[in-house]
Amino acid sequence: MVIKYLDKYLTTPTTQRSNSGIFWFSLSLSFAALYGFFALQEAFSADFVVQDDVRQHVFWMRRFLDPDLFPNDLIANYYQSIAPGGFAALYRLIAKMGMDPLIFSKLLPPILALSATAYCFGCVMEILPIPMTGFIATLLLNQNLWIKDDISSATSRAFLYPLFLAFLYYLLRRSWLPLCVTIILEVLFYPPYVLMSVGLLFVRLWRFDKGRLRLSQDRSNYWFFAIGFVVAIAGLLPTILESSEFGGTITGTQARTMLEFSQNGRSKFFLDNPWEFWFFGERSGFFPIEWKTMNHNYFMLMFFAGLSLPILQRYHAIFPLAKQIEKEVFILLQIGLTSLGWFLLAHATLFKLYLPSRYSQHSLRIVMALSAAIALTLILDALFHACQELSVTLPRIVSSLIMPSLALGITALLSAILLIYPLFWKDFMDIGYIKGKDPELYQFFQQQPKDILIASIVNEARNLPSFTQRSVLTAREYAIPYHLGYYTQIRQRTIDLIQAQYSPEIKELKNFIHKYDIDFWVLDNTAFTPTYLQENRRDVNQVWVRQYQPAVNNALAQLQEGNIPALAKITPRCTALQTSNFIVIDTDCILQESS
Repeated sequence: MVIKYLDKYLTTPTTQRSNSGIFWFSLSLSFAALYGFFALQEAFSADFVVQDDVRQHVFWMRRFLDPDLFPNDLIANYYQSIAPGGFAALYRLIAKMGMDPLIFSKLLPPILALSATAYCFGCVMEILPIPMTGFIATLLLNQNLWIKDDISSATSRAFLYPLFLAFLYYLLRRSWLPLCVTIILEVLFYPPYVLMSVGLLFVRLWRFDKGRLRLSQDRSNYWFFAIGFVVAIAGLLPTILESSEFGGTITGTQARTMLEFSQNGRSKFFLDNPWEFWFFGERSGFFPIEWKTMNHNYFMLMFFAGLSLPILQRYHAIFPLAKQIEKEVFILLQIGLTSLGWFLLAHATLFKLYLPSRYSQHSLRIVMALSAAIALTLILDALFHACQELSVTLPRIVSSLIMPSLALGITALLSAILLIYPLFWKDFMDIGYIKGKDPELYQFFQQQPKDILIASIVNEARNLPSFTQRSVLTAREYAIPYHLGYYTQIRQRTIDLIQAQYSPEIKELKNFIHKYDIDFWVLDNTAFTPTYLQENRRDVNQVWVRQYQPAVNNALAQLQEGNIPALAKITPRCTALQTSNFIVIDTDCILQESS
């Protein structure tokens, strides 16, 4: 009786609008909301908290609230220029309603996760109409989303999950109008995934028949591809034809000559280990990096469970539920093939299609969630049937006690693995929120005029635009080398800054201040010790600074030889603020010093 009950309510096909469907759908949204709540707790845990990528892609949007912020700011202008139109328009609308864009960036991720959850559930129900399967898929998807900072970033990248899942849902339902709308939204919010959507429509024009590749005989596939292709081209054409003030994208040949893209570079891409490079590189690898480094066994188990789905489908006698799987399950394989195609093409045309990993890692998380959920449901149903068959052959006392207990135990074990085990991961919900560690520093700059420019190579400089709404000359967070028209200026600024900071000549110091119109200089308390610039210093800031050669080595040589930088001599007289970690120098005081 217990086994039949479990089989009926857990693995029996039904509609999404049935009582069972509504229950599992509501449970899916509840867990998505729970994870979102955990994220909100972290986002609002202190006065100065900001998500890692928000420091790049959202900080400048405070211009929507106050046009006087970040005047003539190269960094703000660059990130504003590369922001997709729909993404920027949404934040502009929110700002017009009076909300701080950085506050909105904390509220947005749970909303996007709920949307992705709803469409993920709908996709599963189109392939295997079992509500519990939809719940498992959404649970796995949310665990993937909240173990990384993609959706928590609240940047354009965060929109790809709900938009691509919406695209898949409407494609499965053959709803051409909303499908076109999702393509337009992809153009507006995350253009790279338009290529994935149209590529998937192209892959669906083909089929394997008796080991040979043939064109599909389903005419609707041709209509969907034609409509999707036209909509995508119409949407992307203005972007393609528009010329950027920062020039074109860097080429692979140029990138190979730059330290920035090396193993220890700020934007490391060309890894020394070929296995890492092709399979698990954050920017270059095919598979999501967390499948290797974070809770490897759990995600590998789910990955191989999903990979077993085609095998399980072949053995209907053992896995009878496989007969209920719709033919649209092949869309999972088609997504994989599309991802592989764009991944290889992105590698072949570095960096014209941006990063190769963008075309595989996100879609694989979705495919893994859907395929693993279906496979686990088939296995669970097969175990229920096995328990029922054994109950018939075994003595009544065994069949009435042991078999139901075994079925309940299997269900409880699966529930514990999926629901409880992830909560104990030390890196679960490690979603990239940065807590400011020097409120005194932030408050000082907040009180300064809006048009000041701050010079610094300290790691904390990357937080200043977000926490103080004041411009910085350069910082690690903004040293992104994909457009040389922008990065050449950032690189030169950084080199000039290092040279001036460690120059023994006060004249060079003053020339630098005049050249860039610097108002304040922020120093680390240990900035003038040789260890601060040494390569073996265990500081993420060091990885960034040492890219700028020979300026860094020259500065290090000066310190090791005992030459005291002019800035070090002036610091005691020109200090405007000193905190436990940093010294702020007023450059007006420096300019008044005699040469």
